Amino acid sequence: MKLGEGVEAAIHCAATLASVEGNSTIPGAALAESFGLSPSYLLKHLNMLTAERILESVPGPAGGYRLARPAERITLLDIVLAVEGREPAFRCGEIRQRGPVKIDASAYVKPCGINAAMLKAERAYRAALAETRLSDIVANYEAEGDPRSIAVSCAFVERNQRPQKSASAKQI
Repeated sequence: MKLGEGVEAAIHCAATLASVEGNSTIPGAALAESFGLSPSYLLKHLNMLTAERILESVPGPAGGYRLARPAERITLLDIVLAVEGREPAFRCGEIRQRGPVKIDASAYVKPCGINAAMLKAERAYRAALAETRLSDIVANYEAEGDPRSIAVSCAFVERNQRPQKSASAKQI
C-alpha cells in the first residue's frame, strides 16, 4: 500500500498545530513553507482536514488553521481517512471471472480468498492507526526527538502563531 505525500504533510501539520497556544492559528502558507511544499498543494489537504473537522480554518488577515478538537481526540486514522478517503486501499474487481474461458457464476459463490486476505490486512492497518493519537505522536517527539529539531519546531510555532481575540474582547 502506498499513501500519498499528502498524508505525511497532513500529519505533520496537525502535529505542528497541536503546539499552538489557546485559540491561536498558523497560516497555511507558513506551514507550506515550513515543510517545503507548494501552498496550493498543502491548502488542498488542509481543507480536507477542515471538512472532516480535524482542523478549523479561521478567515481574515489574522486567520489560519488550528486543531478543531484536542490532539488526544484525533487519531492517525482520522487524518488518513480525511486525506485518502474511506474506501479500502484494495478493491476487488473479481478479475477471476473475466478470462476467456467462461464458467457458470455458481463456481464463484465463495468470496475471493485474495479479497478476504487483503481486507483482513486493511482492518489490521486501520486498527493500528486508530490506536495512535496525535497527542501520542507529539509526546513521543518531545520525549525522543533531537533537541535541535524540537528547538526549530518550537521557534516556528512561536514565530508564526497568530493569537485570536476572544469573543468578549471583540464586543468592547
